[in-house]
Amino acid sequence: MHVPYVGNGPYCYANSFAMLLGTRSPSTAVIEVATGGPFGMQLIGGETVFFDAYGWNPEMGFDSVLTAIGWTSTATSGGSPAEALDRLRTAVARGPVWVGPLEMGYLRHHPEMTGPIGADHFVVALDVNDERVLVHDPHGYPYAEVPVADFLTAWRADTLTYGTPYTMRTGFEQVAEVSDADAIRSIVPAARDYLAMVTDEKMPPGSLGNADAAHRVAEMVEAGAEKGLREHFIYFAVRVGARRLDDTATCLELAGYPHAAAIAAEQARLVGSLQHPLVTRDFPRAAAALRELAPTYERLRAALT
Repeated sequence: MHVPYVGNGPYCYANSFAMLLGTRSPSTAVIEVATGGPFGMQLIGGETVFFDAYGWNPEMGFDSVLTAIGWTSTATSGGSPAEALDRLRTAVARGPVWVGPLEMGYLRHHPEMTGPIGADHFVVALDVNDERVLVHDPHGYPYAEVPVADFLTAWRADTLTYGTPYTMRTGFEQVAEVSDADAIRSIVPAARDYLAMVTDEKMPPGSLGNADAAHRVAEMVEAGAEKGLREHFIYFAVRVGARRLDDTATCLELAGYPHAAAIAAEQARLVGSLQHPLVTRDFPRAAAALRELAPTYERLRAALT
């Protein structure tokens, strides 16, 4: 029996979109799944692992999800720090603004953050003055005040693996009424391509996807999950990976793909099962789960065909 997860988790861009769309927003599950992100696994450059599609990053999915759910927005980016701040100041005078990616390590209202950690983040900006940017931070900090200098440094996004400096979205407008089921059905062709690792993105040497990524990461875990891999898993990758796969199961069931939904639910359980052994350093058990995960990506692709 599949019981959809409800609770905390690192869903910053989906939560930020939901805040901007207001009462007409679909669920964060639909937003997350419609980006295409959950359909795969990638090991980037032989070092960084994510439970998302090979060659995918969040920025690639934002226009796709808005199209799928029947919304549009205007994205702007670039310029100098002063120009970006003026642009944000003007925009928040008209209403809340979706901002990101930001480097989370510079957002010092997050405990223990003292510098860049290579983690992307998204917030909703509410107000700007000469001293601070007022934000709803979906990581658990409503009405957080971020010093302007810290905000601009984080917004530069130059310590992240993707993203254009000073990106924000405004002018959210609903252009069509789309059911949740139809939104998910519309992205199934893209999901199949992601699972087939069809991408125009140039990946760094050593990058692997899906089954190959799972097997290689299993070897890295057996070797001790070093160079921050264990911490990346237990603080972020497992949490978001298991949740988005659980949401994928819910959404595929809603869209009329029960077999694919069952496979996504199996993936969610396998990814979620990594948390305890990685925290307790039971690396053989974690590696076994990763190897069990490996063949599920091709099974999911076939189930969506």
